[in-house]
Amino acid sequence: MSVTRRQLLRSGLGVTALLLVAACGREDNAGGPARRGGTLRVGALGSTARIERDPHANLSNDSDFLIASLVYDALTVPGADPTVAPRLATRWESDAEHRRWSFTLAEGARFHNGAPVTAEDVVWSMRRLRTVGGASKMPVAENDIAADGPNRVVFTLPAPNTQLPQLLRLMTFTVPKDTTDFTAAIGTGPFRLESFQGGTARLVRNEQWHGSPPLLDTIEVTMFDSVTALGNAALGGQLDLASNVGAIAGRTAAGRGDLQVIRRANDTMLGVAMRTADGPFADATVRTALRLGVDRTALVNQVHSGFGTVAADVLGTADPAYDTALRRDRDIARAKTLLREANFDTGRGYPFVTKAEVPGEVESAKVIATQLAEIGVKLDVQVVESAGFYDTTWLKAPLYTVSWGTNDSVLFLADKLMTSGSNRNETAFRDAEFDAATAKALAASGAEYDAAVREIQRIEFERGGYLVWGMADGVDIAAATVRDLPTLGGFARVQLERAWLA
Repeated sequence: MSVTRRQLLRSGLGVTALLLVAACGREDNAGGPARRGGTLRVGALGSTARIERDPHANLSNDSDFLIASLVYDALTVPGADPTVAPRLATRWESDAEHRRWSFTLAEGARFHNGAPVTAEDVVWSMRRLRTVGGASKMPVAENDIAADGPNRVVFTLPAPNTQLPQLLRLMTFTVPKDTTDFTAAIGTGPFRLESFQGGTARLVRNEQWHGSPPLLDTIEVTMFDSVTALGNAALGGQLDLASNVGAIAGRTAAGRGDLQVIRRANDTMLGVAMRTADGPFADATVRTALRLGVDRTALVNQVHSGFGTVAADVLGTADPAYDTALRRDRDIARAKTLLREANFDTGRGYPFVTKAEVPGEVESAKVIATQLAEIGVKLDVQVVESAGFYDTTWLKAPLYTVSWGTNDSVLFLADKLMTSGSNRNETAFRDAEFDAATAKALAASGAEYDAAVREIQRIEFERGGYLVWGMADGVDIAAATVRDLPTLGGFARVQLERAWLA
């Protein structure tokens, strides 16, 4: 049975039963049944200085992110087809205008301390998420989140938005109402926290989980402070799973029979933000020249070690609505011509700011600077600390590297990063036609939605402020005995409740 994303959004049908039936019939690749039991040893990146126990705060440690995602439930989670799957919320529906959305909570859902989950717990958690995490994590105003009975939550939006179920996939974790101390980590997720020390945690199966019970008895999460240390631990057999370990370790593990490499396509966007409002790259002709001046295949090969795919300057490559016909090959002669037509000053240098935040980011800036020198654009690569970058560069500088670790829909990224009213408009893009197309897509469905999303992509491709040269695969290393690991990117990669050990 196949349910499309738009069918799901229009009908509001819950699909928990579908998922449970699929889980019960799962077998491994060799034809054997899934086994219950065992301990999965997982390694993830993190820093002791950045440990964060509050699930609504900024979880900058991958280890904290992984732990929180197993202990707490989001309202919805990513899926393949449809792209939104139920979690703590098993059903949702909207009014005809897509402004009033109702979410029904899973029957029998309980916190790890045995208390039943109520709509008041969810409302309090979502309001707190907006206060602690900001509007980017909860796109509904505090007073527009309300309980409608004991197990229904209503979100009222100021404008039509068909994307709310997808927006709520992003760490909308529910905690007991009025919780201020998160040491015990009382959530509703598939695993309970048994112990936590210095970033390392032991999680045990939650037998009372509202979903299909996890197969693993235990997950042990160990924090590593470097990709090298994480990769070496996986290669040395100290771990069953190295989460988000990167292409270098993946390439090393690829030839070993005792290991498997999990590649999650479209996992991370690493690109360039060109300021469109003013400054040297405000002219769309200049931005097109820079886009034509880069060698995308070479960037994917050098920066991502081939674990990735080229892109064409539009955000949202994993979206089924992404226009795969869009293509931009390197054309040095055309790039030089466009720079001359725009009277671009090739006699001076331009700062190009980057930071060592994701693997390959600094290297990508250096490669791009070398490539663009061939069309006459002189870039001075400046590496800054991440904290300083967000204080002085982000949203302000003419040219800087950016990365996004969740490859959501074309519409989601357009609305959050490129509309005039966005507080994360990295390229200072102000385009009335683009805003209108985005608003139309948010309110539309069916053929009207498809047409509006194509228009969004056309504008991004022609005059947007991003240079999106490629998408990196997410790379995990796992022991050959680990089965049913997630293969979707972004938030989906931490959903380990169906993993098991052969």
